[in-house]
Parts: sequence; structure tokens; C-alpha cells
Amino acid sequence: MIARIGFAGLLLCGVAQAHPPPNPDPALSPWFESLTVPGTGGSCCAMADCRQADYRIRANHYEALIQGQWIAVPPDRVLHRTDNPTGHAVACYTPNLGILCFVLAPQT
Repeated sequence: MIARIGFAGLLLCGVAQAHPPPNPDPALSPWFESLTVPGTGGSCCAMADCRQADYRIRANHYEALIQGQWIAVPPDRVLHRTDNPTGHAVACYTPNLGILCFVLAPQT
């Protein structure tokens, strides 16, 4: 029980530090809200936690450019979705929890 309360506190702290991206498109909000953490079913993010992100492949994993740093994307946080309406890769991130979800850019 104490572990759950502590984890909930970490989640709240991570969300509290997030700020909405500049000029968010409210039409995309339902898509962002539909993203769930693999294995838990919990919400990955809101628009405040998610950003378009440059990414690259290093060795056998993705890295996302977040706040000027390349951060390894845990393989279990990659969402294999084909309905990304942003046109770019999206990383949902909080400073306390790291990358919660990562969606690749639409493949053309």
C-alpha cells in the first residue's frame, strides 16, 4: 500500500512539472489521451507530457531528443500504432519517470 501511494506521488510530481507545448492543437487531445502505458493500461500522458520529438536508432533501440539530450527509449515503452495524426514521432516524458510512451512518426 505504501509503495502504491509513493508511486502515485511520483506520478503527480511528474505531471505537475509538465507544461503544455506551445500552441497545442485541441483537436489532437483525444488521440494523446488514448495513449496508454504498455502492460499497465494506465494513461501515458496528456498533451502536457507529450511532445513531437526527433529520434534516431542506436544499436538496437530508439533514442528521442528531449530537452536537448538523447534519451534511450525503453523497448517496452514503444507503442506500435499507425494512427499518429501529428506527422512526427511523439515522446511522452516526465522528468521523474522518464519516457512513458513513444510513438513513431507515420511511415510513408
